[in-house]
Amino acid sequence: MANIKHTKNELKAQREALKRFQRYLPTLQLKKQQLQLEVRQLESQLEAERNAEVHEQAELAKWVRLFAEPVDWPNWLSVRKIRLGQGNIAGVAIPLLEGIDFERQLPDLLATPAWLDDGVDMLERRVRRRLELQVLEEQMRQLAAELRTTNQRVNLFEKVKIPEAREHIRMIRIFLGDQMTAGVARSKMAKAKAIEQESAT
Repeated sequence: MANIKHTKNELKAQREALKRFQRYLPTLQLKKQQLQLEVRQLESQLEAERNAEVHEQAELAKWVRLFAEPVDWPNWLSVRKIRLGQGNIAGVAIPLLEGIDFERQLPDLLATPAWLDDGVDMLERRVRRRLELQVLEEQMRQLAAELRTTNQRVNLFEKVKIPEAREHIRMIRIFLGDQMTAGVARSKMAKAKAIEQESAT
């Protein structure tokens, strides 16, 4: 426990600190609840995206033999630009995928295999899904880190700061009460002594 002064000023400071902690705690608890809700929603969204990726992977298995043919994929499809934005959830800045700009060449239908157009579509979907998953995973990482920090702060206030301030207030009040009682006792003793001296003269 911290070493505190047993004065009226310290009592006032501890009472103000207690009020501050009690006023700030509900805000932290609300933030914690919001973050927990967002993390749960993000977990289900990530699970859905991963399931969709597994489904696409199974669909891609049909194409594996065709993809084994020598095709220069960068000539047909490339990512020109990934547009990222920034969102805010409960005070946490998170990345948002605003869009992906692909550069796509139209295949010459006579000079390329018949499946190339569908293959390019599949490849574009795979790239888009992979980038969406990366952004969602980064959102999850940032929100989970903020949730841990907020949870630690809530615990600090609930289990340490508020009980500590209450205990300090209690100790100071007892000390000041004892001082007042001792002062009254000294005053009575001094008065009794003065009366005794007066009556002796």
